[in-house]
Amino acid sequence: MEKKLYRSNSNRMIAGVCSGLAEYLDFDASIIRILWALSVLLLGTGLLIYIVCAIIIPNKPY
Repeated sequence: MEKKLYRSNSNRMIAGVCSGLAEYLDFDASIIRILWALSVLLLGTGLLIYIVCAIIIPNKPY
């Protein structure tokens, strides 16, 4: 079975990008959110990448 990357519908905070990525990687969503927040604060590129991912990655079908 092929895994596909979707934005999460159930465990979302803003757009579901971090929780969707966590589901895809079989990882804890809280850790992904912390890493993403660190990339926003330290590198400054995380916010732009998050917005692009929110636009490009489709919602998970019901």
